[in-house]
Amino acid sequence: MANKRLEGLKVVLVIAPEQFRDEELTTPQKAFLDEGAQVKVASTRLGEAKGMLGGTANVDVVLSDLKADQIDCLVVVGGMGSPEYLWNDQTLHALLKDLNSQGKVLGAICLSGAVLAKAGVLSGKQATVYPTPDSLKALKDGQVNHVERPVVQDGRIITADGPPAAVDFAETIIKELAKVKV
Repeated sequence: MANKRLEGLKVVLVIAPEQFRDEELTTPQKAFLDEGAQVKVASTRLGEAKGMLGGTANVDVVLSDLKADQIDCLVVVGGMGSPEYLWNDQTLHALLKDLNSQGKVLGAICLSGAVLAKAGVLSGKQATVYPTPDSLKALKDGQVNHVERPVVQDGRIITADGPPAAVDFAETIIKELAKVKV
């Protein structure tokens, strides 16, 4: 049996409780699980979260119960619910800052690149985002160098611009996380 690259690592996927982008959750989630990671889904509230395309996800943990020293990687999933529920969530911002200061792997896809910018962890870095006037403003305000590519990695922070990039986004995170195990 092939060695699983993420065996024993803890990955948290953060979604909005409403209107998260289905495949931006399920594609990385499956990839991380297939590589042996322990994966939890987090949000602003427990229960069933609803995706933009009609899917649902069970939330394992609320953001306020997460501890940076118990996480190897945190990925913020995009979708139309991200601006409403995640962009200005101070608990999530504090967690991202803590994880970043510990050198943990961070990811954000689609509109959620703005979460990392608003949390201050992208200042001076290159990143991408699903381009809307508000998301681009968030990057500009966060002093982020916006790069128009499907997936952008700057150090241990990986961003992607939307659903078509989900597979490459997941693989880029897996490659970076695999270095944690070495």
